[in-house]
Amino acid sequence: MDVLDIIYSRRSYRGEYEPTPVPRKDLLKIMQAGLAAPSGCNKQTTSIIAVDDAGVLTKIKSVFDPPVAATAPAAICVLTQRINAYRDRCYAVQDYSAAIENMLLAIEALGYRSCWYEGHITDTDNIGGKMAEILGVPDGYELVCFLPVGKAVSEPSIPKKKDFEERAWFNGFHKI
Repeated sequence: MDVLDIIYSRRSYRGEYEPTPVPRKDLLKIMQAGLAAPSGCNKQTTSIIAVDDAGVLTKIKSVFDPPVAATAPAAICVLTQRINAYRDRCYAVQDYSAAIENMLLAIEALGYRSCWYEGHITDTDNIGGKMAEILGVPDGYELVCFLPVGKAVSEPSIPKKKDFEERAWFNGFHKI
């Protein structure tokens, strides 16, 4: 698949997953794509845990309220470290966002589907903290995202996007 085709075909998938396991070699490719993302001042604040053990995955999914990705056969949990970089600014959010987008594109390229669950994880009910505890994540790391990975049972719907001209211009704001 051409990279632009992958970008345009990727969709957030919130449906049921086939029970087919995701081979570890594919999870490794997805993780490597994530870690290949740019990082502010090369601080490399993003770390990743792939989960393909059914027992561990069940424990992780048990902390979600409301439930998400209940049938996903694998998942990737994204961790960050809040490390200051240039002029005492932290680029952890940009770092892990770039890593997540790379992984979402790799997931699509390999024929799987996923969804970027972050707000659900970082909300005040501490789902990310509960997941981190299950995974043995040490202090100094924050679990910020959950990416289910698997073969989709159905095709995701295509979201309505604003017209290009409403959001993009040349040589200045709102000039066509």
